[in-house]
Amino acid sequence: MMPSTARVLSAAVTALVAALALGVPGASATPETTCAAAAARDRRVDYGFCVSRLSHHHDSPDADTWGLAKVAADVGVATAGDAVYDIKALLAKQGAGDAGKARAALEQCRGLYDAAELAFAEAYDGINRRDYAAGKEHAAEAASLARRCGGAFARAGVPPPPQVARWGDESAKIAVVCTAITDLIK
Repeated sequence: MMPSTARVLSAAVTALVAALALGVPGASATPETTCAAAAARDRRVDYGFCVSRLSHHHDSPDADTWGLAKVAADVGVATAGDAVYDIKALLAKQGAGDAGKARAALEQCRGLYDAAELAFAEAYDGINRRDYAAGKEHAAEAASLARRCGGAFARAGVPPPPQVARWGDESAKIAVVCTAITDLIK
């Protein structure tokens, strides 16, 4: 008995989607398929955030799963860098003579996000040289550094400025995305 054309076509489409999502050499991936596969593997992955952040990166259109893992790490570098920029602007706005608890927490956060930026860059380098364990370790380190910024404000007894809180959330999310996509690489 011959399989129907619809069944053969359906099996071919399923195989193509799986190849794209799992990074078979020679197959390209999309942020949508890769983020869906990452979210299926790790419930902490925010699919909408993943697609949004990866889709806006200039390397995404031609990337396979390995390339998208590097894109996620690079987005982490940019996120931490943006946090440093915003923190410096907040410190400048406060003025040099302002020695309050918030200023001390911001100073600490500037150093933590400088280190997070470096950790995301090291995650990129690890993934690039196909040392996936090192890449995931550095992504986790970056997320930890960002969380420590929130802790600095908690210890000071003052809430973080909204943009600082946002960068902490985004750093944690992109670290999860980076790790989950790296886990998809075969």
